[in-house]
Amino acid sequence: MSEGTGLGRRLLDHLLTESVRDLGAHAAGLYLVAPGRQVLALDTLTGLPAEFMAPWQRISLAYPAPVTDAVRSRELVWVASQEELVRRYPRAALVLPYHFALAGAPILHGDTVMGALLLMWPGPRHDLVPSVRAGIASVCTLLGHVLAAARHTDRPPAPLPVARSLARPTAEPPASPADAVAAYARRLPEPGVALGLDGRITFITPSAARLVGADRQKLIGTLPWESLEWLHDPVYEDRYRAAVMSRRPTFFTARRPDGARLRFELFPDDTGISVRITPAPSPADGGTVWPRRTGEGAAMTEAPVRVGALYRLMHLAGALSEAVGTEDVVRLVADTVLPAFDAQALAMLVAEAGRLRIVGYHGYPAETMDRFDGTPLTSPTPGVRALTQGAASFFASREELDRAFPARADRWDGMSAWAFLPLTVSGRPVGTCVLGFTRPHPFPAEERAALASLAGLLSQALDRARLYDTEHALAQSLQTGLLPHTLPDVPGMEVAARYLPATHGMDIGGDFYDLIRLDATTVAAVIGDVQGHNVAAAALMGQVRTAILAHATAGAAPDEVLARTNRLLTGLDPGLFTSCLYARIDLAAGTAQVATAGHLPPVLRGPDGTAEAVEFEPGLLLGIDPRAGYPSHTLALPPGSVLALFTDGLVESPDRSLDTGIAGLARDLACGPVELPALADALTAPVRAAGDRTDDVALLLLQPTG
Repeated sequence: MSEGTGLGRRLLDHLLTESVRDLGAHAAGLYLVAPGRQVLALDTLTGLPAEFMAPWQRISLAYPAPVTDAVRSRELVWVASQEELVRRYPRAALVLPYHFALAGAPILHGDTVMGALLLMWPGPRHDLVPSVRAGIASVCTLLGHVLAAARHTDRPPAPLPVARSLARPTAEPPASPADAVAAYARRLPEPGVALGLDGRITFITPSAARLVGADRQKLIGTLPWESLEWLHDPVYEDRYRAAVMSRRPTFFTARRPDGARLRFELFPDDTGISVRITPAPSPADGGTVWPRRTGEGAAMTEAPVRVGALYRLMHLAGALSEAVGTEDVVRLVADTVLPAFDAQALAMLVAEAGRLRIVGYHGYPAETMDRFDGTPLTSPTPGVRALTQGAASFFASREELDRAFPARADRWDGMSAWAFLPLTVSGRPVGTCVLGFTRPHPFPAEERAALASLAGLLSQALDRARLYDTEHALAQSLQTGLLPHTLPDVPGMEVAARYLPATHGMDIGGDFYDLIRLDATTVAAVIGDVQGHNVAAAALMGQVRTAILAHATAGAAPDEVLARTNRLLTGLDPGLFTSCLYARIDLAAGTAQVATAGHLPPVLRGPDGTAEAVEFEPGLLLGIDPRAGYPSHTLALPPGSVLALFTDGLVESPDRSLDTGIAGLARDLACGPVELPALADALTAPVRAAGDRTDDVALLLLQPTG
């Protein structure tokens, strides 16, 4: 919300700070919906330095986080502990490995989402009592009214470019060194150091200054890990962050340049941190010692790496590790990287046949991408230079880009600032990532370093994704050739089939089905499942289908079809096992002779509408024992009945057993639609709705019509 909204701004600040005190929280953050964008932007924070929340300064509403989940569900999201954060939001837990509890709540005005409220408590915390839940709801209602009222002013609410940090009413910064001493004495009656919540030294005793070997006056107002060279290590700053985030005491042991070890004990509260410093005689004192990486007594010449920058890269790395294909990489970068750096557009380019090809983009019009796609690698463009020279380029304005590449100045893409990041894998250039900004954008040194590191993560992710896409295309082509394109038209019988591949892995499986016309009144139906979800499983599936087809058309009985196929597979020794059910259906007699090799039993719906699984003795899986036998069973299949053959992906899930799933399928079959295509859709609807599938699904419905 802009700084100039006056009364509205003061009301929001008051509500935020008072909600922390009244609800017993130690920190709170106000997120606003960015105008015209599916993004939550952190506007104001109290109880924590704003840099702690840098990875979540801007969050895509598609990104999994407590505040975005709260906005999407329009309900309060409660995370009681670090363990629960790890389970539900692993990316956030990677960047915030501290003990605290948090709540995310939507801020609504009528049906309009205005933003979200983030609250944090020292954790773990079992649950929110009803009064606290009611208090959160009241605060969000008031925030919604204030934000809605501000929309009718000359300056409607808009997220600030950088989140503000508010001091809590009970945590005003010390007005003088004497006040800092008094605050320190209230927290800890021993000499040491007092830090503000921002980590800066507000007071240090003479004895503590002697221990760390620095002048007291030069330390006041500085960050310890910046003013003391031997504390230039992210792990020390991380311990400070742990104390502020969790409001729990913590400690570490560090080594001075002369080799002496010091133990730092941090005691936080809502006003700051009291630090007790004592000599540590040996590394076995129970603390953690991180030796200097630059050697005893050596001076640090490079700038220290801030833990915030490391956590931001870890945050992005965690997101990219979930990417599978190129589309996933582009989506995750758009959801995670663009909001983090306040960029609006993205293009991923790779080198192919002497040209730059666009493999994915976000925020750019399609016609713009068509114009840039296929740029020759000899062209004087920043994208080509980033690829060929392996160096990142940053242009804070259109004028900077025009000066550097005047020959390409007419190729305007609608942006006003750009970052061109080279993508390199094992020293091999693979492409360029372009980030576009709609407004001029300065690139500070820290941001350039973060983007350069990000380029390395993107390179690995894109290389893996393109390899997956290639294998995926091969697998899809293989499976398309192995499964039947159409089923034969059988007079006297209606047939419906559905196949859903697993959504994880190669998106290809070993489930198969087939319908074989034997003569004018006889047909064979087969369904099976080869172990695994990869190209090897699909290839073996093709061999099984071919063998069954050959033995079936030769006139073999069901038990012989499976026995002969089993002997063939055992001889091939593929290392994979196969379940299979074979049914020979005599339409004239109204019967089906069935044999199974470890496959699930079929479910039969009679003409009267009742349905149940048909249980009979199964044989061993194919490919185990060449001497295995496969008993056959004959069942009545009169006109109007429906025989359902299926694989376990249709009935098995982590939260239910096979028996429960088969019983549920029988119920759905009994009350399902009369028309066979509609019935097939109804039976597979639950697994389609589930989205993520770890197993393939095959279904074959057979109905004699008489």
